[in-house]
Amino acid sequence: MPDQHRNFFALLPCLFAAGRDAGGHPIATVLAGDEGFVTSPSPTELAIAALPAAEDPADAAFAAGAPVGLLGLDFRTRRRNRANGTITARSAGGLTVAVAESFGNCAKYIQSREPARVPGRAVPAEELSGLDEAASTLIARSDTLFIASASAGGVDISHRGGRPGFVAVEGDRLTIPDFAGNNYFNTLGNLLLEPAASLLFVDFATGDVLQLQGETEILWDGPEVLELPGAQRLWRCRVGRGWRRRAALPLRWSAPEPAPTTLATGIWRREAGAAGSKLWIENA
Repeated sequence: MPDQHRNFFALLPCLFAAGRDAGGHPIATVLAGDEGFVTSPSPTELAIAALPAAEDPADAAFAAGAPVGLLGLDFRTRRRNRANGTITARSAGGLTVAVAESFGNCAKYIQSREPARVPGRAVPAEELSGLDEAASTLIARSDTLFIASASAGGVDISHRGGRPGFVAVEGDRLTIPDFAGNNYFNTLGNLLLEPAASLLFVDFATGDVLQLQGETEILWDGPEVLELPGAQRLWRCRVGRGWRRRAALPLRWSAPEPAPTTLATGIWRREAGAAGSKLWIENA
């Protein structure tokens, strides 16, 4: 890692992370601590002074020898850097990661927010077999999500953003636009090889965390792709399992300031009528 990346991770109050569960399915989570809880003892190593909570369904995925994907995102500055590698040690104090690759991402679609720390508390995870009303409501008003994907034994986690309503919710199926990004196509390439994915949503006002697992498909073209402003393609995730942990994150954020790129994108709306509800597209 260049020094710029090493120093950046030390500024963060939270770190988004992905692993593989016992069945090999990606699972995403978020770790939190005081600024400086992530350090870089050497250019190929990160030390994370935090662990997933015992109630976190991702906890068992973060064991010594396991692959890990990390995303550092500073909402205050819209900076983000990724690091992928292997967990070399786990102790009561946290994780040590051998970094195999590290790279920066553009600031597109990141809504800026100011964080504030609050006392953390252990909360049991509510297991979901699909999306209930509360989960669907959170997703429908979210402007940010995180997706964990995997291939060839490795795992990765990435950010997606848009205006509230950019994720379409239809029962247990989510449709997410793939807006023009940094052209690395890490996530897209992974999903083509391994359709399994995990989605993470955060309620920035309450600290609630929603972790989902499902199977994805890519929609390369069609009228929805052409009509939704900013979308180059769409991908859909059929949610099969999930967990909600209320107020699990010891951080709260201010109201978002949308990125200029976000304001240029379209969103989905649901309209009720005599024949039932239908999904339609609202331009920017």
